[in-house]
Amino acid sequence: MTVTDRIERFAIDPFGADIAGESARLRALGPIVPVELPGGIPAWAPTNYDTLKELILDPRVSKDPRLHWRLWPEIGEHPSWAWILGWVGVVNMLSTYGADHARLRKLVAPSFTQRRTEVMRPRVEAITAELLVALDAQDAEAGSVTDLKAAFAHPLPMRMICELFGVPDELWEDTAALIAAIMDTSDPSPEHAAFVQQQIGAVLGALIAHRSEHPGDDLTTELIRVRDEDGDRLGDEELLYTLLLVIGAGFETTVNLIGNAVVALLTRPEQLAAVRSGRIGWDAVIDETLRVHPSIASLPLRFAVGDIEVGNVTVPAGDAIITTYAAAGLDPAHYGPDADVFDASRGADDHLAFGIGVHRCIGAPLARVEALTALPALFDRFPDLALAVGEKELRQVPSFIAFGWQEIPVRLRG
Repeated sequence: MTVTDRIERFAIDPFGADIAGESARLRALGPIVPVELPGGIPAWAPTNYDTLKELILDPRVSKDPRLHWRLWPEIGEHPSWAWILGWVGVVNMLSTYGADHARLRKLVAPSFTQRRTEVMRPRVEAITAELLVALDAQDAEAGSVTDLKAAFAHPLPMRMICELFGVPDELWEDTAALIAAIMDTSDPSPEHAAFVQQQIGAVLGALIAHRSEHPGDDLTTELIRVRDEDGDRLGDEELLYTLLLVIGAGFETTVNLIGNAVVALLTRPEQLAAVRSGRIGWDAVIDETLRVHPSIASLPLRFAVGDIEVGNVTVPAGDAIITTYAAAGLDPAHYGPDADVFDASRGADDHLAFGIGVHRCIGAPLARVEALTALPALFDRFPDLALAVGEKELRQVPSFIAFGWQEIPVRLRG
């Protein structure tokens, strides 16, 4: 029996109903806390900025469960753990270590450099303009309520990533539903886990089949070509799950970034006025949104390769660790006693929301371009934009992983 088995663990809320409050409660218990993830999976949660950063950069922390998770052989004995397979049971950049991670990352990363992303900017601007025209048309009279997430924050990054990967129109809805199902951690049942795995094969299998038969100028076609020419560089399973990771991360996180920024500004009119006057830049809004409301609150899982000392606590070799971006961003020891307050003038460009080191999010430049295009265009088009409900009436998506709203009801004309 290990230390992890003997100690009392803090149960993480699978609905993510109060991520900020939960982060504060964990922080009060120490720099790293034993927790229980949905379904009863034991793990450790770093609770402050410095601890998380050190662990992310520590070479003794792996992302490969097959090599380094002590409980990996036991997953089949715990049906309620099956949901975690959608995160660590796949073979892609998110769940590999060392040379395997570098090999898979090199296949995709060149398409998401700052230079390549700038080439996409005109398309981002064009889609943004189309969506704003459609919003204007559907909101013919002042006072009507529109779900800004469904009509704007979601379709912009969704269309961009689907065009980039050559996802045919008929698969867009299924692709969005698949990613939403993976992000939903409120149901750790084996039935939900089985449904997700079935959908991964069905939806992404259909994409691969379509692009195999109809190759195009897109990243799916390019990855298929790599697989067919050199299976040592990319196998069938790696192709499937690389698409899952990059397509999912390529739009879902940006949906939350745009939505969270809109809500933050609409509930803080003095800061919105400062942004509109030019006293605060949109880059600062993006960084503060990512600090206070990171699109990914906590990401499973990493694993201790050897025993790791954190303060007076030992994380035993083979134990799991979650990557707690929300807790790090709200750490008062790093960001001051008002760390829980959204303040776009703070200058929080050192946030960890995109990760750091070899696993830093490759889609960060595209996410920033999309948000920096969408937000000013939205507020310019609708200067009287207002929430149609109180901030406390907004519903968090049912997830301890994703940090965003189920809907964002607004009145475009106040």
